[in-house]
Amino acid sequence: MRLKPTGAVTDDLPARLLTEVFSVVGDHVQQIVNSSLLSGEVPISLKQAVVRPLLKKSGLDPTILSNYRPVSTLPFTSKIIERAVFIQLMSFLQEWGIGEVFQSGFKPFHSTKSALLKVLDDILLANDSGDAVVLVLLDLTSAFDTIDHSILINRLERSVGITGQALKWIRSYLSGRSFCVRLGDCSSDLAELPWGVPQGSILAPLFFSLYLLPLGDLSRKHDVSFHQYADDCQVIFPIRRGGLSNLQPLLDCLEDIKLWLAQNYLCFNKNKTEVILFTPPNILGGAQGLDFSTLAPHQKAVVTNLWVKLDAELRFHAQVNRIMRFCFCHLCRVAKMKPFLSHSHLETVNHAFVTCRLDYCNSLYAGLRQTLLAHLQAVQNSAARLLTSTRRSEHITAVLRALHWLPISYHIRFKVILFVFKVLNSGASKFLSDIIHRHVPVRSLRSADQRLLAMPRYSLKSCGSHAFSVLGPSLWNELSADVKQAKSLETFKSRLKTHLFSLAFGH
Repeated sequence: MRLKPTGAVTDDLPARLLTEVFSVVGDHVQQIVNSSLLSGEVPISLKQAVVRPLLKKSGLDPTILSNYRPVSTLPFTSKIIERAVFIQLMSFLQEWGIGEVFQSGFKPFHSTKSALLKVLDDILLANDSGDAVVLVLLDLTSAFDTIDHSILINRLERSVGITGQALKWIRSYLSGRSFCVRLGDCSSDLAELPWGVPQGSILAPLFFSLYLLPLGDLSRKHDVSFHQYADDCQVIFPIRRGGLSNLQPLLDCLEDIKLWLAQNYLCFNKNKTEVILFTPPNILGGAQGLDFSTLAPHQKAVVTNLWVKLDAELRFHAQVNRIMRFCFCHLCRVAKMKPFLSHSHLETVNHAFVTCRLDYCNSLYAGLRQTLLAHLQAVQNSAARLLTSTRRSEHITAVLRALHWLPISYHIRFKVILFVFKVLNSGASKFLSDIIHRHVPVRSLRSADQRLLAMPRYSLKSCGSHAFSVLGPSLWNELSADVKQAKSLETFKSRLKTHLFSLAFGH
């Protein structure tokens, strides 16, 4: 019942109808699921996908095939069976601690935000110590479509430990798949899918992350840090201050990664590989005398990492400018729609196209310059004026207070502190939990029951103080005991917002 009611046009019973009559047919669906699991077989009819080509963006030339994105749909019944398998498989992986710690895709308590928070923490702390950092962003082409089934089955058996009937079911699930392309009422003949994990399926992302398991060991062998989000791989290489400016370990690691990808039928996209060098402010450090000629063709002043633009100084100029262009463009469109929308619908549209863009990864903006904060605040102010029909001559503070919107600077603090709460309450990824530590006094003090966090030392205010492992504990320790002692996430969010709201607007 929690599944989205989406299925293929070939479904005998539409997904929405099935969910509505589930109380009547639920026992029969259960029999189908159990029969598949007990027999280790997935019916052929549930392995036939319908692909609809959709233009990636409006305005693209419809006669060029590369402008289309294939959207695959599977029978709804197959998704029900997959969900049952997914739950059991995730339980098995968590119980035995199987999986890559630094893979943030398709895992609970993980997201692009947590992945970027960790990557930037590593970069900022390295720069704070006077070290330069090379960040390499690797890209794969159609990664889900080129997975070799025999390699995947072998990896699930040898590395994950899936055997017997469970492995038989997975082998049946992967084999004998087919698809057809549908345009309007016209449909092509069925074509075989001998490779890849099925698009639009529930199990495909999980199988893909398990397929990539050896990549982590490959990076560790060269003592190179990395982070993955699905098929996006970020390789992080610090260049120690005062040491030899030698990129050879990084280059060797990249060569081994490319070789491994080729051996596992994954297509490395050299043209989309991006490299950026982060150096400490006003310090040459480890970048002095660095031979960057091999990576120079891929070096950029600004790179896009998980939809966030990073510049070499981590000032976020390009990111803020992109947000402003996007939001103001959509505010103009929403303004034209305003006469036709109720207030509640206008608020929903505003949040869908503007607020969500302001909120995305805003925990990274700690330490943002006041001029850039003012640009983001101008976007929020414009959205508030549009929603409340407030004139530009009227002061915005009262409007934001009435809407109960936190100003941008306070909303950034809200997101950082929220991550800290999740870390302390087992609601965050392990790599974030490992960098936040509780304060343990050397002797019995009255502060022992204040839930304080240990404050790491840092050298540069422009670098170290903005790292999550430093900023998070600093903001947390400033909170009142009432906020920190909240038992649930919802209670904590409510108390935290009230606390920050009082700081922003007064009591």
